[in-house]
Amino acid sequence: MRARARRAAAAAVLAIIGLARQSPAQDLIVSAAASLTDVVGEIARAYEAEAKTRIALNFGASNLLARQIEEGAPVDLFLSADEASLDRLDRKGLLFPGTRRSILSNLLVVVVEKTSAIPIDSPASLAGGAVRSLALAEPASVPAGIYAREYLERLGLWEKVRAKVIPTENVRAALAAVESGNADAAIVYRTDAAISRKVRVAYVVPADDGPRISYGAAVVRESRRNEAARRFLSYLASPSASVIFRRYGFLPAR
Repeated sequence: MRARARRAAAAAVLAIIGLARQSPAQDLIVSAAASLTDVVGEIARAYEAEAKTRIALNFGASNLLARQIEEGAPVDLFLSADEASLDRLDRKGLLFPGTRRSILSNLLVVVVEKTSAIPIDSPASLAGGAVRSLALAEPASVPAGIYAREYLERLGLWEKVRAKVIPTENVRAALAAVESGNADAAIVYRTDAAISRKVRVAYVVPADDGPRISYGAAVVRESRRNEAARRFLSYLASPSASVIFRRYGFLPAR
């Protein structure tokens, strides 16, 4: 598993280096969590029109994006679905001092295929016989999966569902597993469920019961466009960006 993860990280670094080479020197390279794909894509387009700055976007699991930065990928700004990935980079001196901030929060939901008759009225339903497979973003390393595992552990359900878990590369892949019928259910972010027409939300984890979900962001220390990265980071906290984040279902940082 670790060897495969290292190979995937190495391939991803080569891919982002290729992205940097294809992009004009003035482009801003932003690596962002997979769950931010749609919303950051829209915000980036709005910012490009307003600031006349081109943005190249690289999406993936936050832990993998952090590994890319550790291995020298030319990234200007990192948007992570957890604080742990930023902590790791911070300890290694890879973030530009004073730029790190928490920007968003989210909720976890249990989803099933839209026409599914599987009865899920609480997290305990996941341990029942009706749910034979449960897709999660890799629960050992990917933020959405870690959040889900921590929640299930707190409820005493993790060992009861562990054998059913189908680990996926990121949270969007967990969503896709339910959409395609390859998993009976998945735990994903509420914002991911909202963009799919093929699933329905069977259960929403209340904010007070679930894990503290925190999306963090920081300028990468080796950024070639430090000031431009800072400006885009500030824009992410602007009223214009906040409207878009809310429309996609994201919550303010807490």
